[in-house]
Amino acid sequence: MSDLQIHTVLAVFAAVILAIAFNVIDMAIAALIGVCLLIALGILNEDDLLSATRTSGGPLSLLFGGMVVARVLATTGLFDLLGDMLLRATGGSGKRFLLLLVAMIAPLCAVLPNATTVILLAPVIIRVAVALEADIVGPMVLTAIVSNSAGLLTLVGDPATFLVGSSIGMTFGEYLRRASLGGIMALAVVVPFFPILMRDIWRLRRMLPPRTPLPRLARPVYAMFCVAVLVVMVALFVFGEDLPTRVVPPAVAVIAGALALLVGYGAKVEPTENVLRDVDWKTLMFLGSIFCLVQAVTKTGVLQQLAMRLYASFGTELTLVALVMIAGIGLLSSLLANVPVAAASILIIKGYLVAAEVVPEAALGTHFSQWPASTIPVFIGMMFGATLGGNATLIGASANIVSAGICSRHGKPITFATFLRYGLPITAAQLAVSALYVVILAWLLR
Repeated sequence: MSDLQIHTVLAVFAAVILAIAFNVIDMAIAALIGVCLLIALGILNEDDLLSATRTSGGPLSLLFGGMVVARVLATTGLFDLLGDMLLRATGGSGKRFLLLLVAMIAPLCAVLPNATTVILLAPVIIRVAVALEADIVGPMVLTAIVSNSAGLLTLVGDPATFLVGSSIGMTFGEYLRRASLGGIMALAVVVPFFPILMRDIWRLRRMLPPRTPLPRLARPVYAMFCVAVLVVMVALFVFGEDLPTRVVPPAVAVIAGALALLVGYGAKVEPTENVLRDVDWKTLMFLGSIFCLVQAVTKTGVLQQLAMRLYASFGTELTLVALVMIAGIGLLSSLLANVPVAAASILIIKGYLVAAEVVPEAALGTHFSQWPASTIPVFIGMMFGATLGGNATLIGASANIVSAGICSRHGKPITFATFLRYGLPITAAQLAVSALYVVILAWLLR
């Protein structure tokens, strides 16, 4: 690639990010125009698009399947029931509402992708916020941030975490032993910010109406089958990779989506086309476009240069490299969607480890799994940087984009600046805590 093409790619990339940051144009349109421009200039070709599709297939499948399952569950009336139960549990207290959100979101994000959790719980959270006469923006931003943070509890909680873990052959159990505690620490950091960043809701008190009997489900058998699909989805996330056929999380999400559509079709609740129409195609298109832009940056060779620069700067000091990954990828993930950033960083780190002669050149392949224990903190640092860095801005993570889309549909759009006000201080504290965790982990694995 010529110098002119390299500069063109970087300029288009920067223009897309700035257009989104300053709300010049819709983020999905901005990303798509950027991709089309690079195609028109002959910089992105068919092979590049196919490569981007292979990289993005897993994360996008996770999102699509989760969206379909959530949309079918929404027709059961379960969310109305859960909303009433959560409202009663708050006792009219905004403080209790925020704390209950964390307690409700974290367990779900341990076994479901974070954007899926946002989709599932949004109707419940909005219902309670409206009943408490609170602005829905704060709770929905909190939902995205907590879901992203709790996504570090397990390998399948966040697409970026899954992408990095699967690239080194890390199993669900290995992740629990080596990384989950760091996720708990990152999640705990969020709570002290509530009285500062969400002061109005934290101090809120409302008189609730007299208690009435909880609503009954109109179709209990249908609801039971839909919940069964969700249970199967969770079970396959946890145990699917141990089965003889090895069902990976993206395939699990697609299978669960198909089962949910089948249940909805069999019950004749609404036409299948209505369910598919309500899938958040805009978010999927945006993330797919960002993957293509990252593929263009990868093609420039900049990532390979970064790998060599890492080796020149730090040699074989893997702990320092892990800390650089937390800071560097955290910053990049706040400016870009974190999943493509994670995909690009994998190439950088594998190239660095080969240059440092920590692993053989075979490690650059897709099936290498004999990673020395000393390299694990580096990859975990990548996971923390990508997942937590995505909390800082509106475009940093798919859960943020999904949350913003939901608020927009309710007449409460979230701007880049609004999300930044909540996300930036929390992210800075979380990255600091995760750096401490990685240093301790590196020391233990020596």
